[in-house]
Amino acid sequence: MDFLALAESRYTTKKYNPNEKISEEKINQLMEVLRLSPSSINSQPWKFTMISDEKLKNELASVSFFNEPKIKDASHVVVFSAIDDVEKFEQQIKQNLPEGAVGYFNQFIKPKPEAEIKAWFGHQVYLSLGFFLSACAALGIDSTPMEGIKTEEYDKILKIEGYTTLFAVAIGYRAAEDTNQPSVKPKTRLALENVVELV
Repeated sequence: MDFLALAESRYTTKKYNPNEKISEEKINQLMEVLRLSPSSINSQPWKFTMISDEKLKNELASVSFFNEPKIKDASHVVVFSAIDDVEKFEQQIKQNLPEGAVGYFNQFIKPKPEAEIKAWFGHQVYLSLGFFLSACAALGIDSTPMEGIKTEEYDKILKIEGYTTLFAVAIGYRAAEDTNQPSVKPKTRLALENVVELV
């Protein structure tokens, strides 16, 4: 399937089949996709936590508002976190990135207030989300990106230190009765001329 066809068929899953699990092979592929995600200056200020343990999923579901049933029924939940320690990030890029990339950070990002620096970290994590959702579609895996979660509770449950949870993605396989799938509820988007301009 070409990418345009994937974009036309992919949708946000509202109801999962709890009895259908993603194979270990595909999970390994998705983990590698996350590792290869793009980021500005190859900064990689992130951590991804892939969860299949039912007890842990249920704990996370309980602090996920209306997303609770999706998390319980999905095969896996992936938690996307941004680094929360600027000094730790500086050490990371100094050890792993070329001098030019470090110089860019020091000149253009570091002089900003800490809140803006951390917002920049978050922007990179959102880049990985788009990459990940596309990979799921290419592998025939359904997905649900979710900001409707109690992020501080996620940090506590997962014992995340040095990072902060931004959002999560439920992944798995749709239930036959999911009414949000395009065959039941056609996908709607703004007209091309309203969102894309060729100049």
